[in-house]
Amino acid sequence: MGKRRESKAEIGKLLNQRSRKWGITLKKGEEFEKKAEKKISGWGLLGSKYEDASDLLTQSANQFKLAKSWDKAGSVFIKLSNCHLKLNSRHEAATAYVDAANCYKKTSTKGAISCYLQAVDIYVDMGRYSMAAKYCKEIGELYELEQNIDKAILYFEKAADYFEFQESSSLANKCKLKVAEISAQLEQYQKAIQIYEDVARQSLNNNLLKYGVRGHLLNAGICQLCRGDVVAITNALEQYENLDPTFSRTREYKFLSDLATAIDEEDVPELTSIIKEFDSISKLDSWKVALLLKVKNALKARELEDDLT
Repeated sequence: MGKRRESKAEIGKLLNQRSRKWGITLKKGEEFEKKAEKKISGWGLLGSKYEDASDLLTQSANQFKLAKSWDKAGSVFIKLSNCHLKLNSRHEAATAYVDAANCYKKTSTKGAISCYLQAVDIYVDMGRYSMAAKYCKEIGELYELEQNIDKAILYFEKAADYFEFQESSSLANKCKLKVAEISAQLEQYQKAIQIYEDVARQSLNNNLLKYGVRGHLLNAGICQLCRGDVVAITNALEQYENLDPTFSRTREYKFLSDLATAIDEEDVPELTSIIKEFDSISKLDSWKVALLLKVKNALKARELEDDLT
């Protein structure tokens, strides 16, 4: 009991010390911020006063970060960005907006997105498309977390476009594949199929990307299965074979072909067995499992409907 009380006392002491330390750090941050505001509102050479204010705001924001006062740090980084814009230092302004966004990510998704958007506008204006793409992707991920799927897709597509401006095919494809993944979850199968097939086609001519082709065609095929059109599935498999002659010799091709046969024969147990066998060798991710479950449920419903008629 004595040791437990001693341990609790030590923890309490540490927490109090940390609290006092954060309080001191917060005070320093506020002092630097006030000095910066005084510089901006006071007399002096235009460039000089904004440069001085920028240094003070940087120190202020860093103190607030140390105190884990993320909202305050974010608001000071925005002020810092405005100072850099006054000095026509656009790259530094965009960086400050990104710093603000990274702080707001811990407390306010809306605030983070707003700051990332400001940074993206500056980077696009400067022709820094790879940076614009990077933060459009961040925005897409934040919207996805917020379950705002339409906006998530919009910004993943923008990110892909900006990456393509810089001829960063691999990074552009990652964003496109994210759009395909979300689209399939929304049952927008044709859109997902188109993306997977396009990415597979582009990847065939790239030595670094061609090894991912069969994975893209597998995903496209699963989306075809979700549509439930056996003729379309069969035609797609022929198309994939023409696109990549080696695909017909892969486990992925056999898997899709066997599933198509099971669907055509309305054989739910066989479909289940095929999925289990494939999964035992090549683990299916949660996205594929969810879509294949939809295929299975649709086949069950069709089987029941046939029994009733």
